[in-house]
Order: sequence, then C-alpha cells, then structure tokens
Amino acid sequence: MIYVTGDCHSEFQKLGSDRFPEGKSLTKDDYVIICGDFGGVWYGEEDYTRRKTEDYWLDWLDEKPFTTLFVDGNHENHPRLAGYPEAEWYGGRVHKIRESVLHLMRGEVFEIGGKRIFAFGGAASHDISDGIIDGDEPDWRRQAMFMELEGKIMYRVKGISWWEEELPTEEELAHGLERLAAYDNQVDAIITHCTCTTLQNKLLAEMSHPDRLTEYFEMLRKSVEYDKWYFGHYHEDVDITMNDVLLYHTIRPL
Repeated sequence: MIYVTGDCHSEFQKLGSDRFPEGKSLTKDDYVIICGDFGGVWYGEEDYTRRKTEDYWLDWLDEKPFTTLFVDGNHENHPRLAGYPEAEWYGGRVHKIRESVLHLMRGEVFEIGGKRIFAFGGAASHDISDGIIDGDEPDWRRQAMFMELEGKIMYRVKGISWWEEELPTEEELAHGLERLAAYDNQVDAIITHCTCTTLQNKLLAEMSHPDRLTEYFEMLRKSVEYDKWYFGHYHEDVDITMNDVLLYHTIRPL
C-alpha cells in the first residue's frame, strides 16, 4: 500500500496512529510519501540541542510500521541532505536518512508496489519577498533584527534557513527527462513539491512567480502520461483536476 501526504515542516504528528490509524496495520513494505518540505533534516552542527530533537523524530519515523519516503521541498537543508549515503532503491537513487526514511532524489523513476513513480523535488521559496541575508556575514543577526523592526519578516538567511539548491540544476532537469524517456514518458504517478506554471497561477493568481522548475513541470504535464500528480507547497488540500492533486493535511492512498 502507498499513501501520499503534503508538507510536514518537521512536524510529523500527522503520521502518528491517532491521526493516521491506517498506519498501524502497515508494514515496512508499505509506504507514506511526503510531497516536499519534509523538514526533518534542517539544523546545522552547531545547533546541538535542536539536532537532538531532530534525531528523536527521525528515529520515531524509522520505528513506524511503514517506510517513509519524501521528495525535497524548498524548506530543506539541501547540503545536509546531499551528505547522507546514496543508494539504489527500486530503480532510482535515494539518500538513506534512516533505514526506513528515504529521500527520493530528483528526476528518478521508482517502481514501488506495482506503481511507476517519477519523483522530482525542489521549489522556489515564496516567503523571501523581503530579501535574503547572507549567513556568512558576521552581523547577519543584526541585519535580521533591523529588518524585523521595520516589519520585514518575509526573509530568509542563506546557509541557515535558505539554500540556493532549492531549485534544480540544468543537469538535474536533464536527468529527469532522460529517466522519463527510458520509460517512454509513461508513469503511474508524479510526486513533486511545487506544480506547473498553469496550476500555480490558478492557486496563487497575481502572487504566482513562475520559474524554471514550474516551467519544466509545464512541459512535463504536456508530454508525460500519468494517472495522478501529487504535490504540496501551497498549504491546501485541493483536487485541482481529476489528475492533479494538492495535498497538505490529507493522507490519501496513491
């Protein structure tokens, strides 16, 4: 059995047995896929206390009856994710966060439980309208304080709460096309964090800012045959079309 849900931002309580009772009857050969902004790999090495809390929740997930899978979102510590061991798994590459907590790498196709699934994480942050502070600058905390005093709270700090790897490289985009071509551009499901430009425009209207990833997904939506495309990022639960589904709180069968 495969289930899909939206952003967690390190708050994994919705996968607990009280809110997800179906999970109690699953096994490690069953899967819950998180559509980005997993958030469980976030803090730097200097933040020892929060890293211990993070380890607690990663171990908590690993102890669940099922296997947890996720694509990355924009709110991830991408350099830390890239530092985890890489492995081949059901036809694609993963980062092994825990034995049963796996990061589905960008542009990979996985054959899981009889389903062919294309995974591609990443997204452009839409909470940085007030700017990005360089976390390598010695006075970044002072800069942040003055921004907040001016009422500018839509900012992030590079290397601490924002990483430029949130958007894919040209190599990652090309890799995704190559993997899809190997399957004749036919998959059962697509799992991403953001969506294509057309659907993002519907969701965000004048606040939508298309980028190279939403345009890439626009191309895929026209060229790839799929039954369902699940994504997160926009913090709602909406069936945009019969085939394109935005998830946040909901956990539903693939």
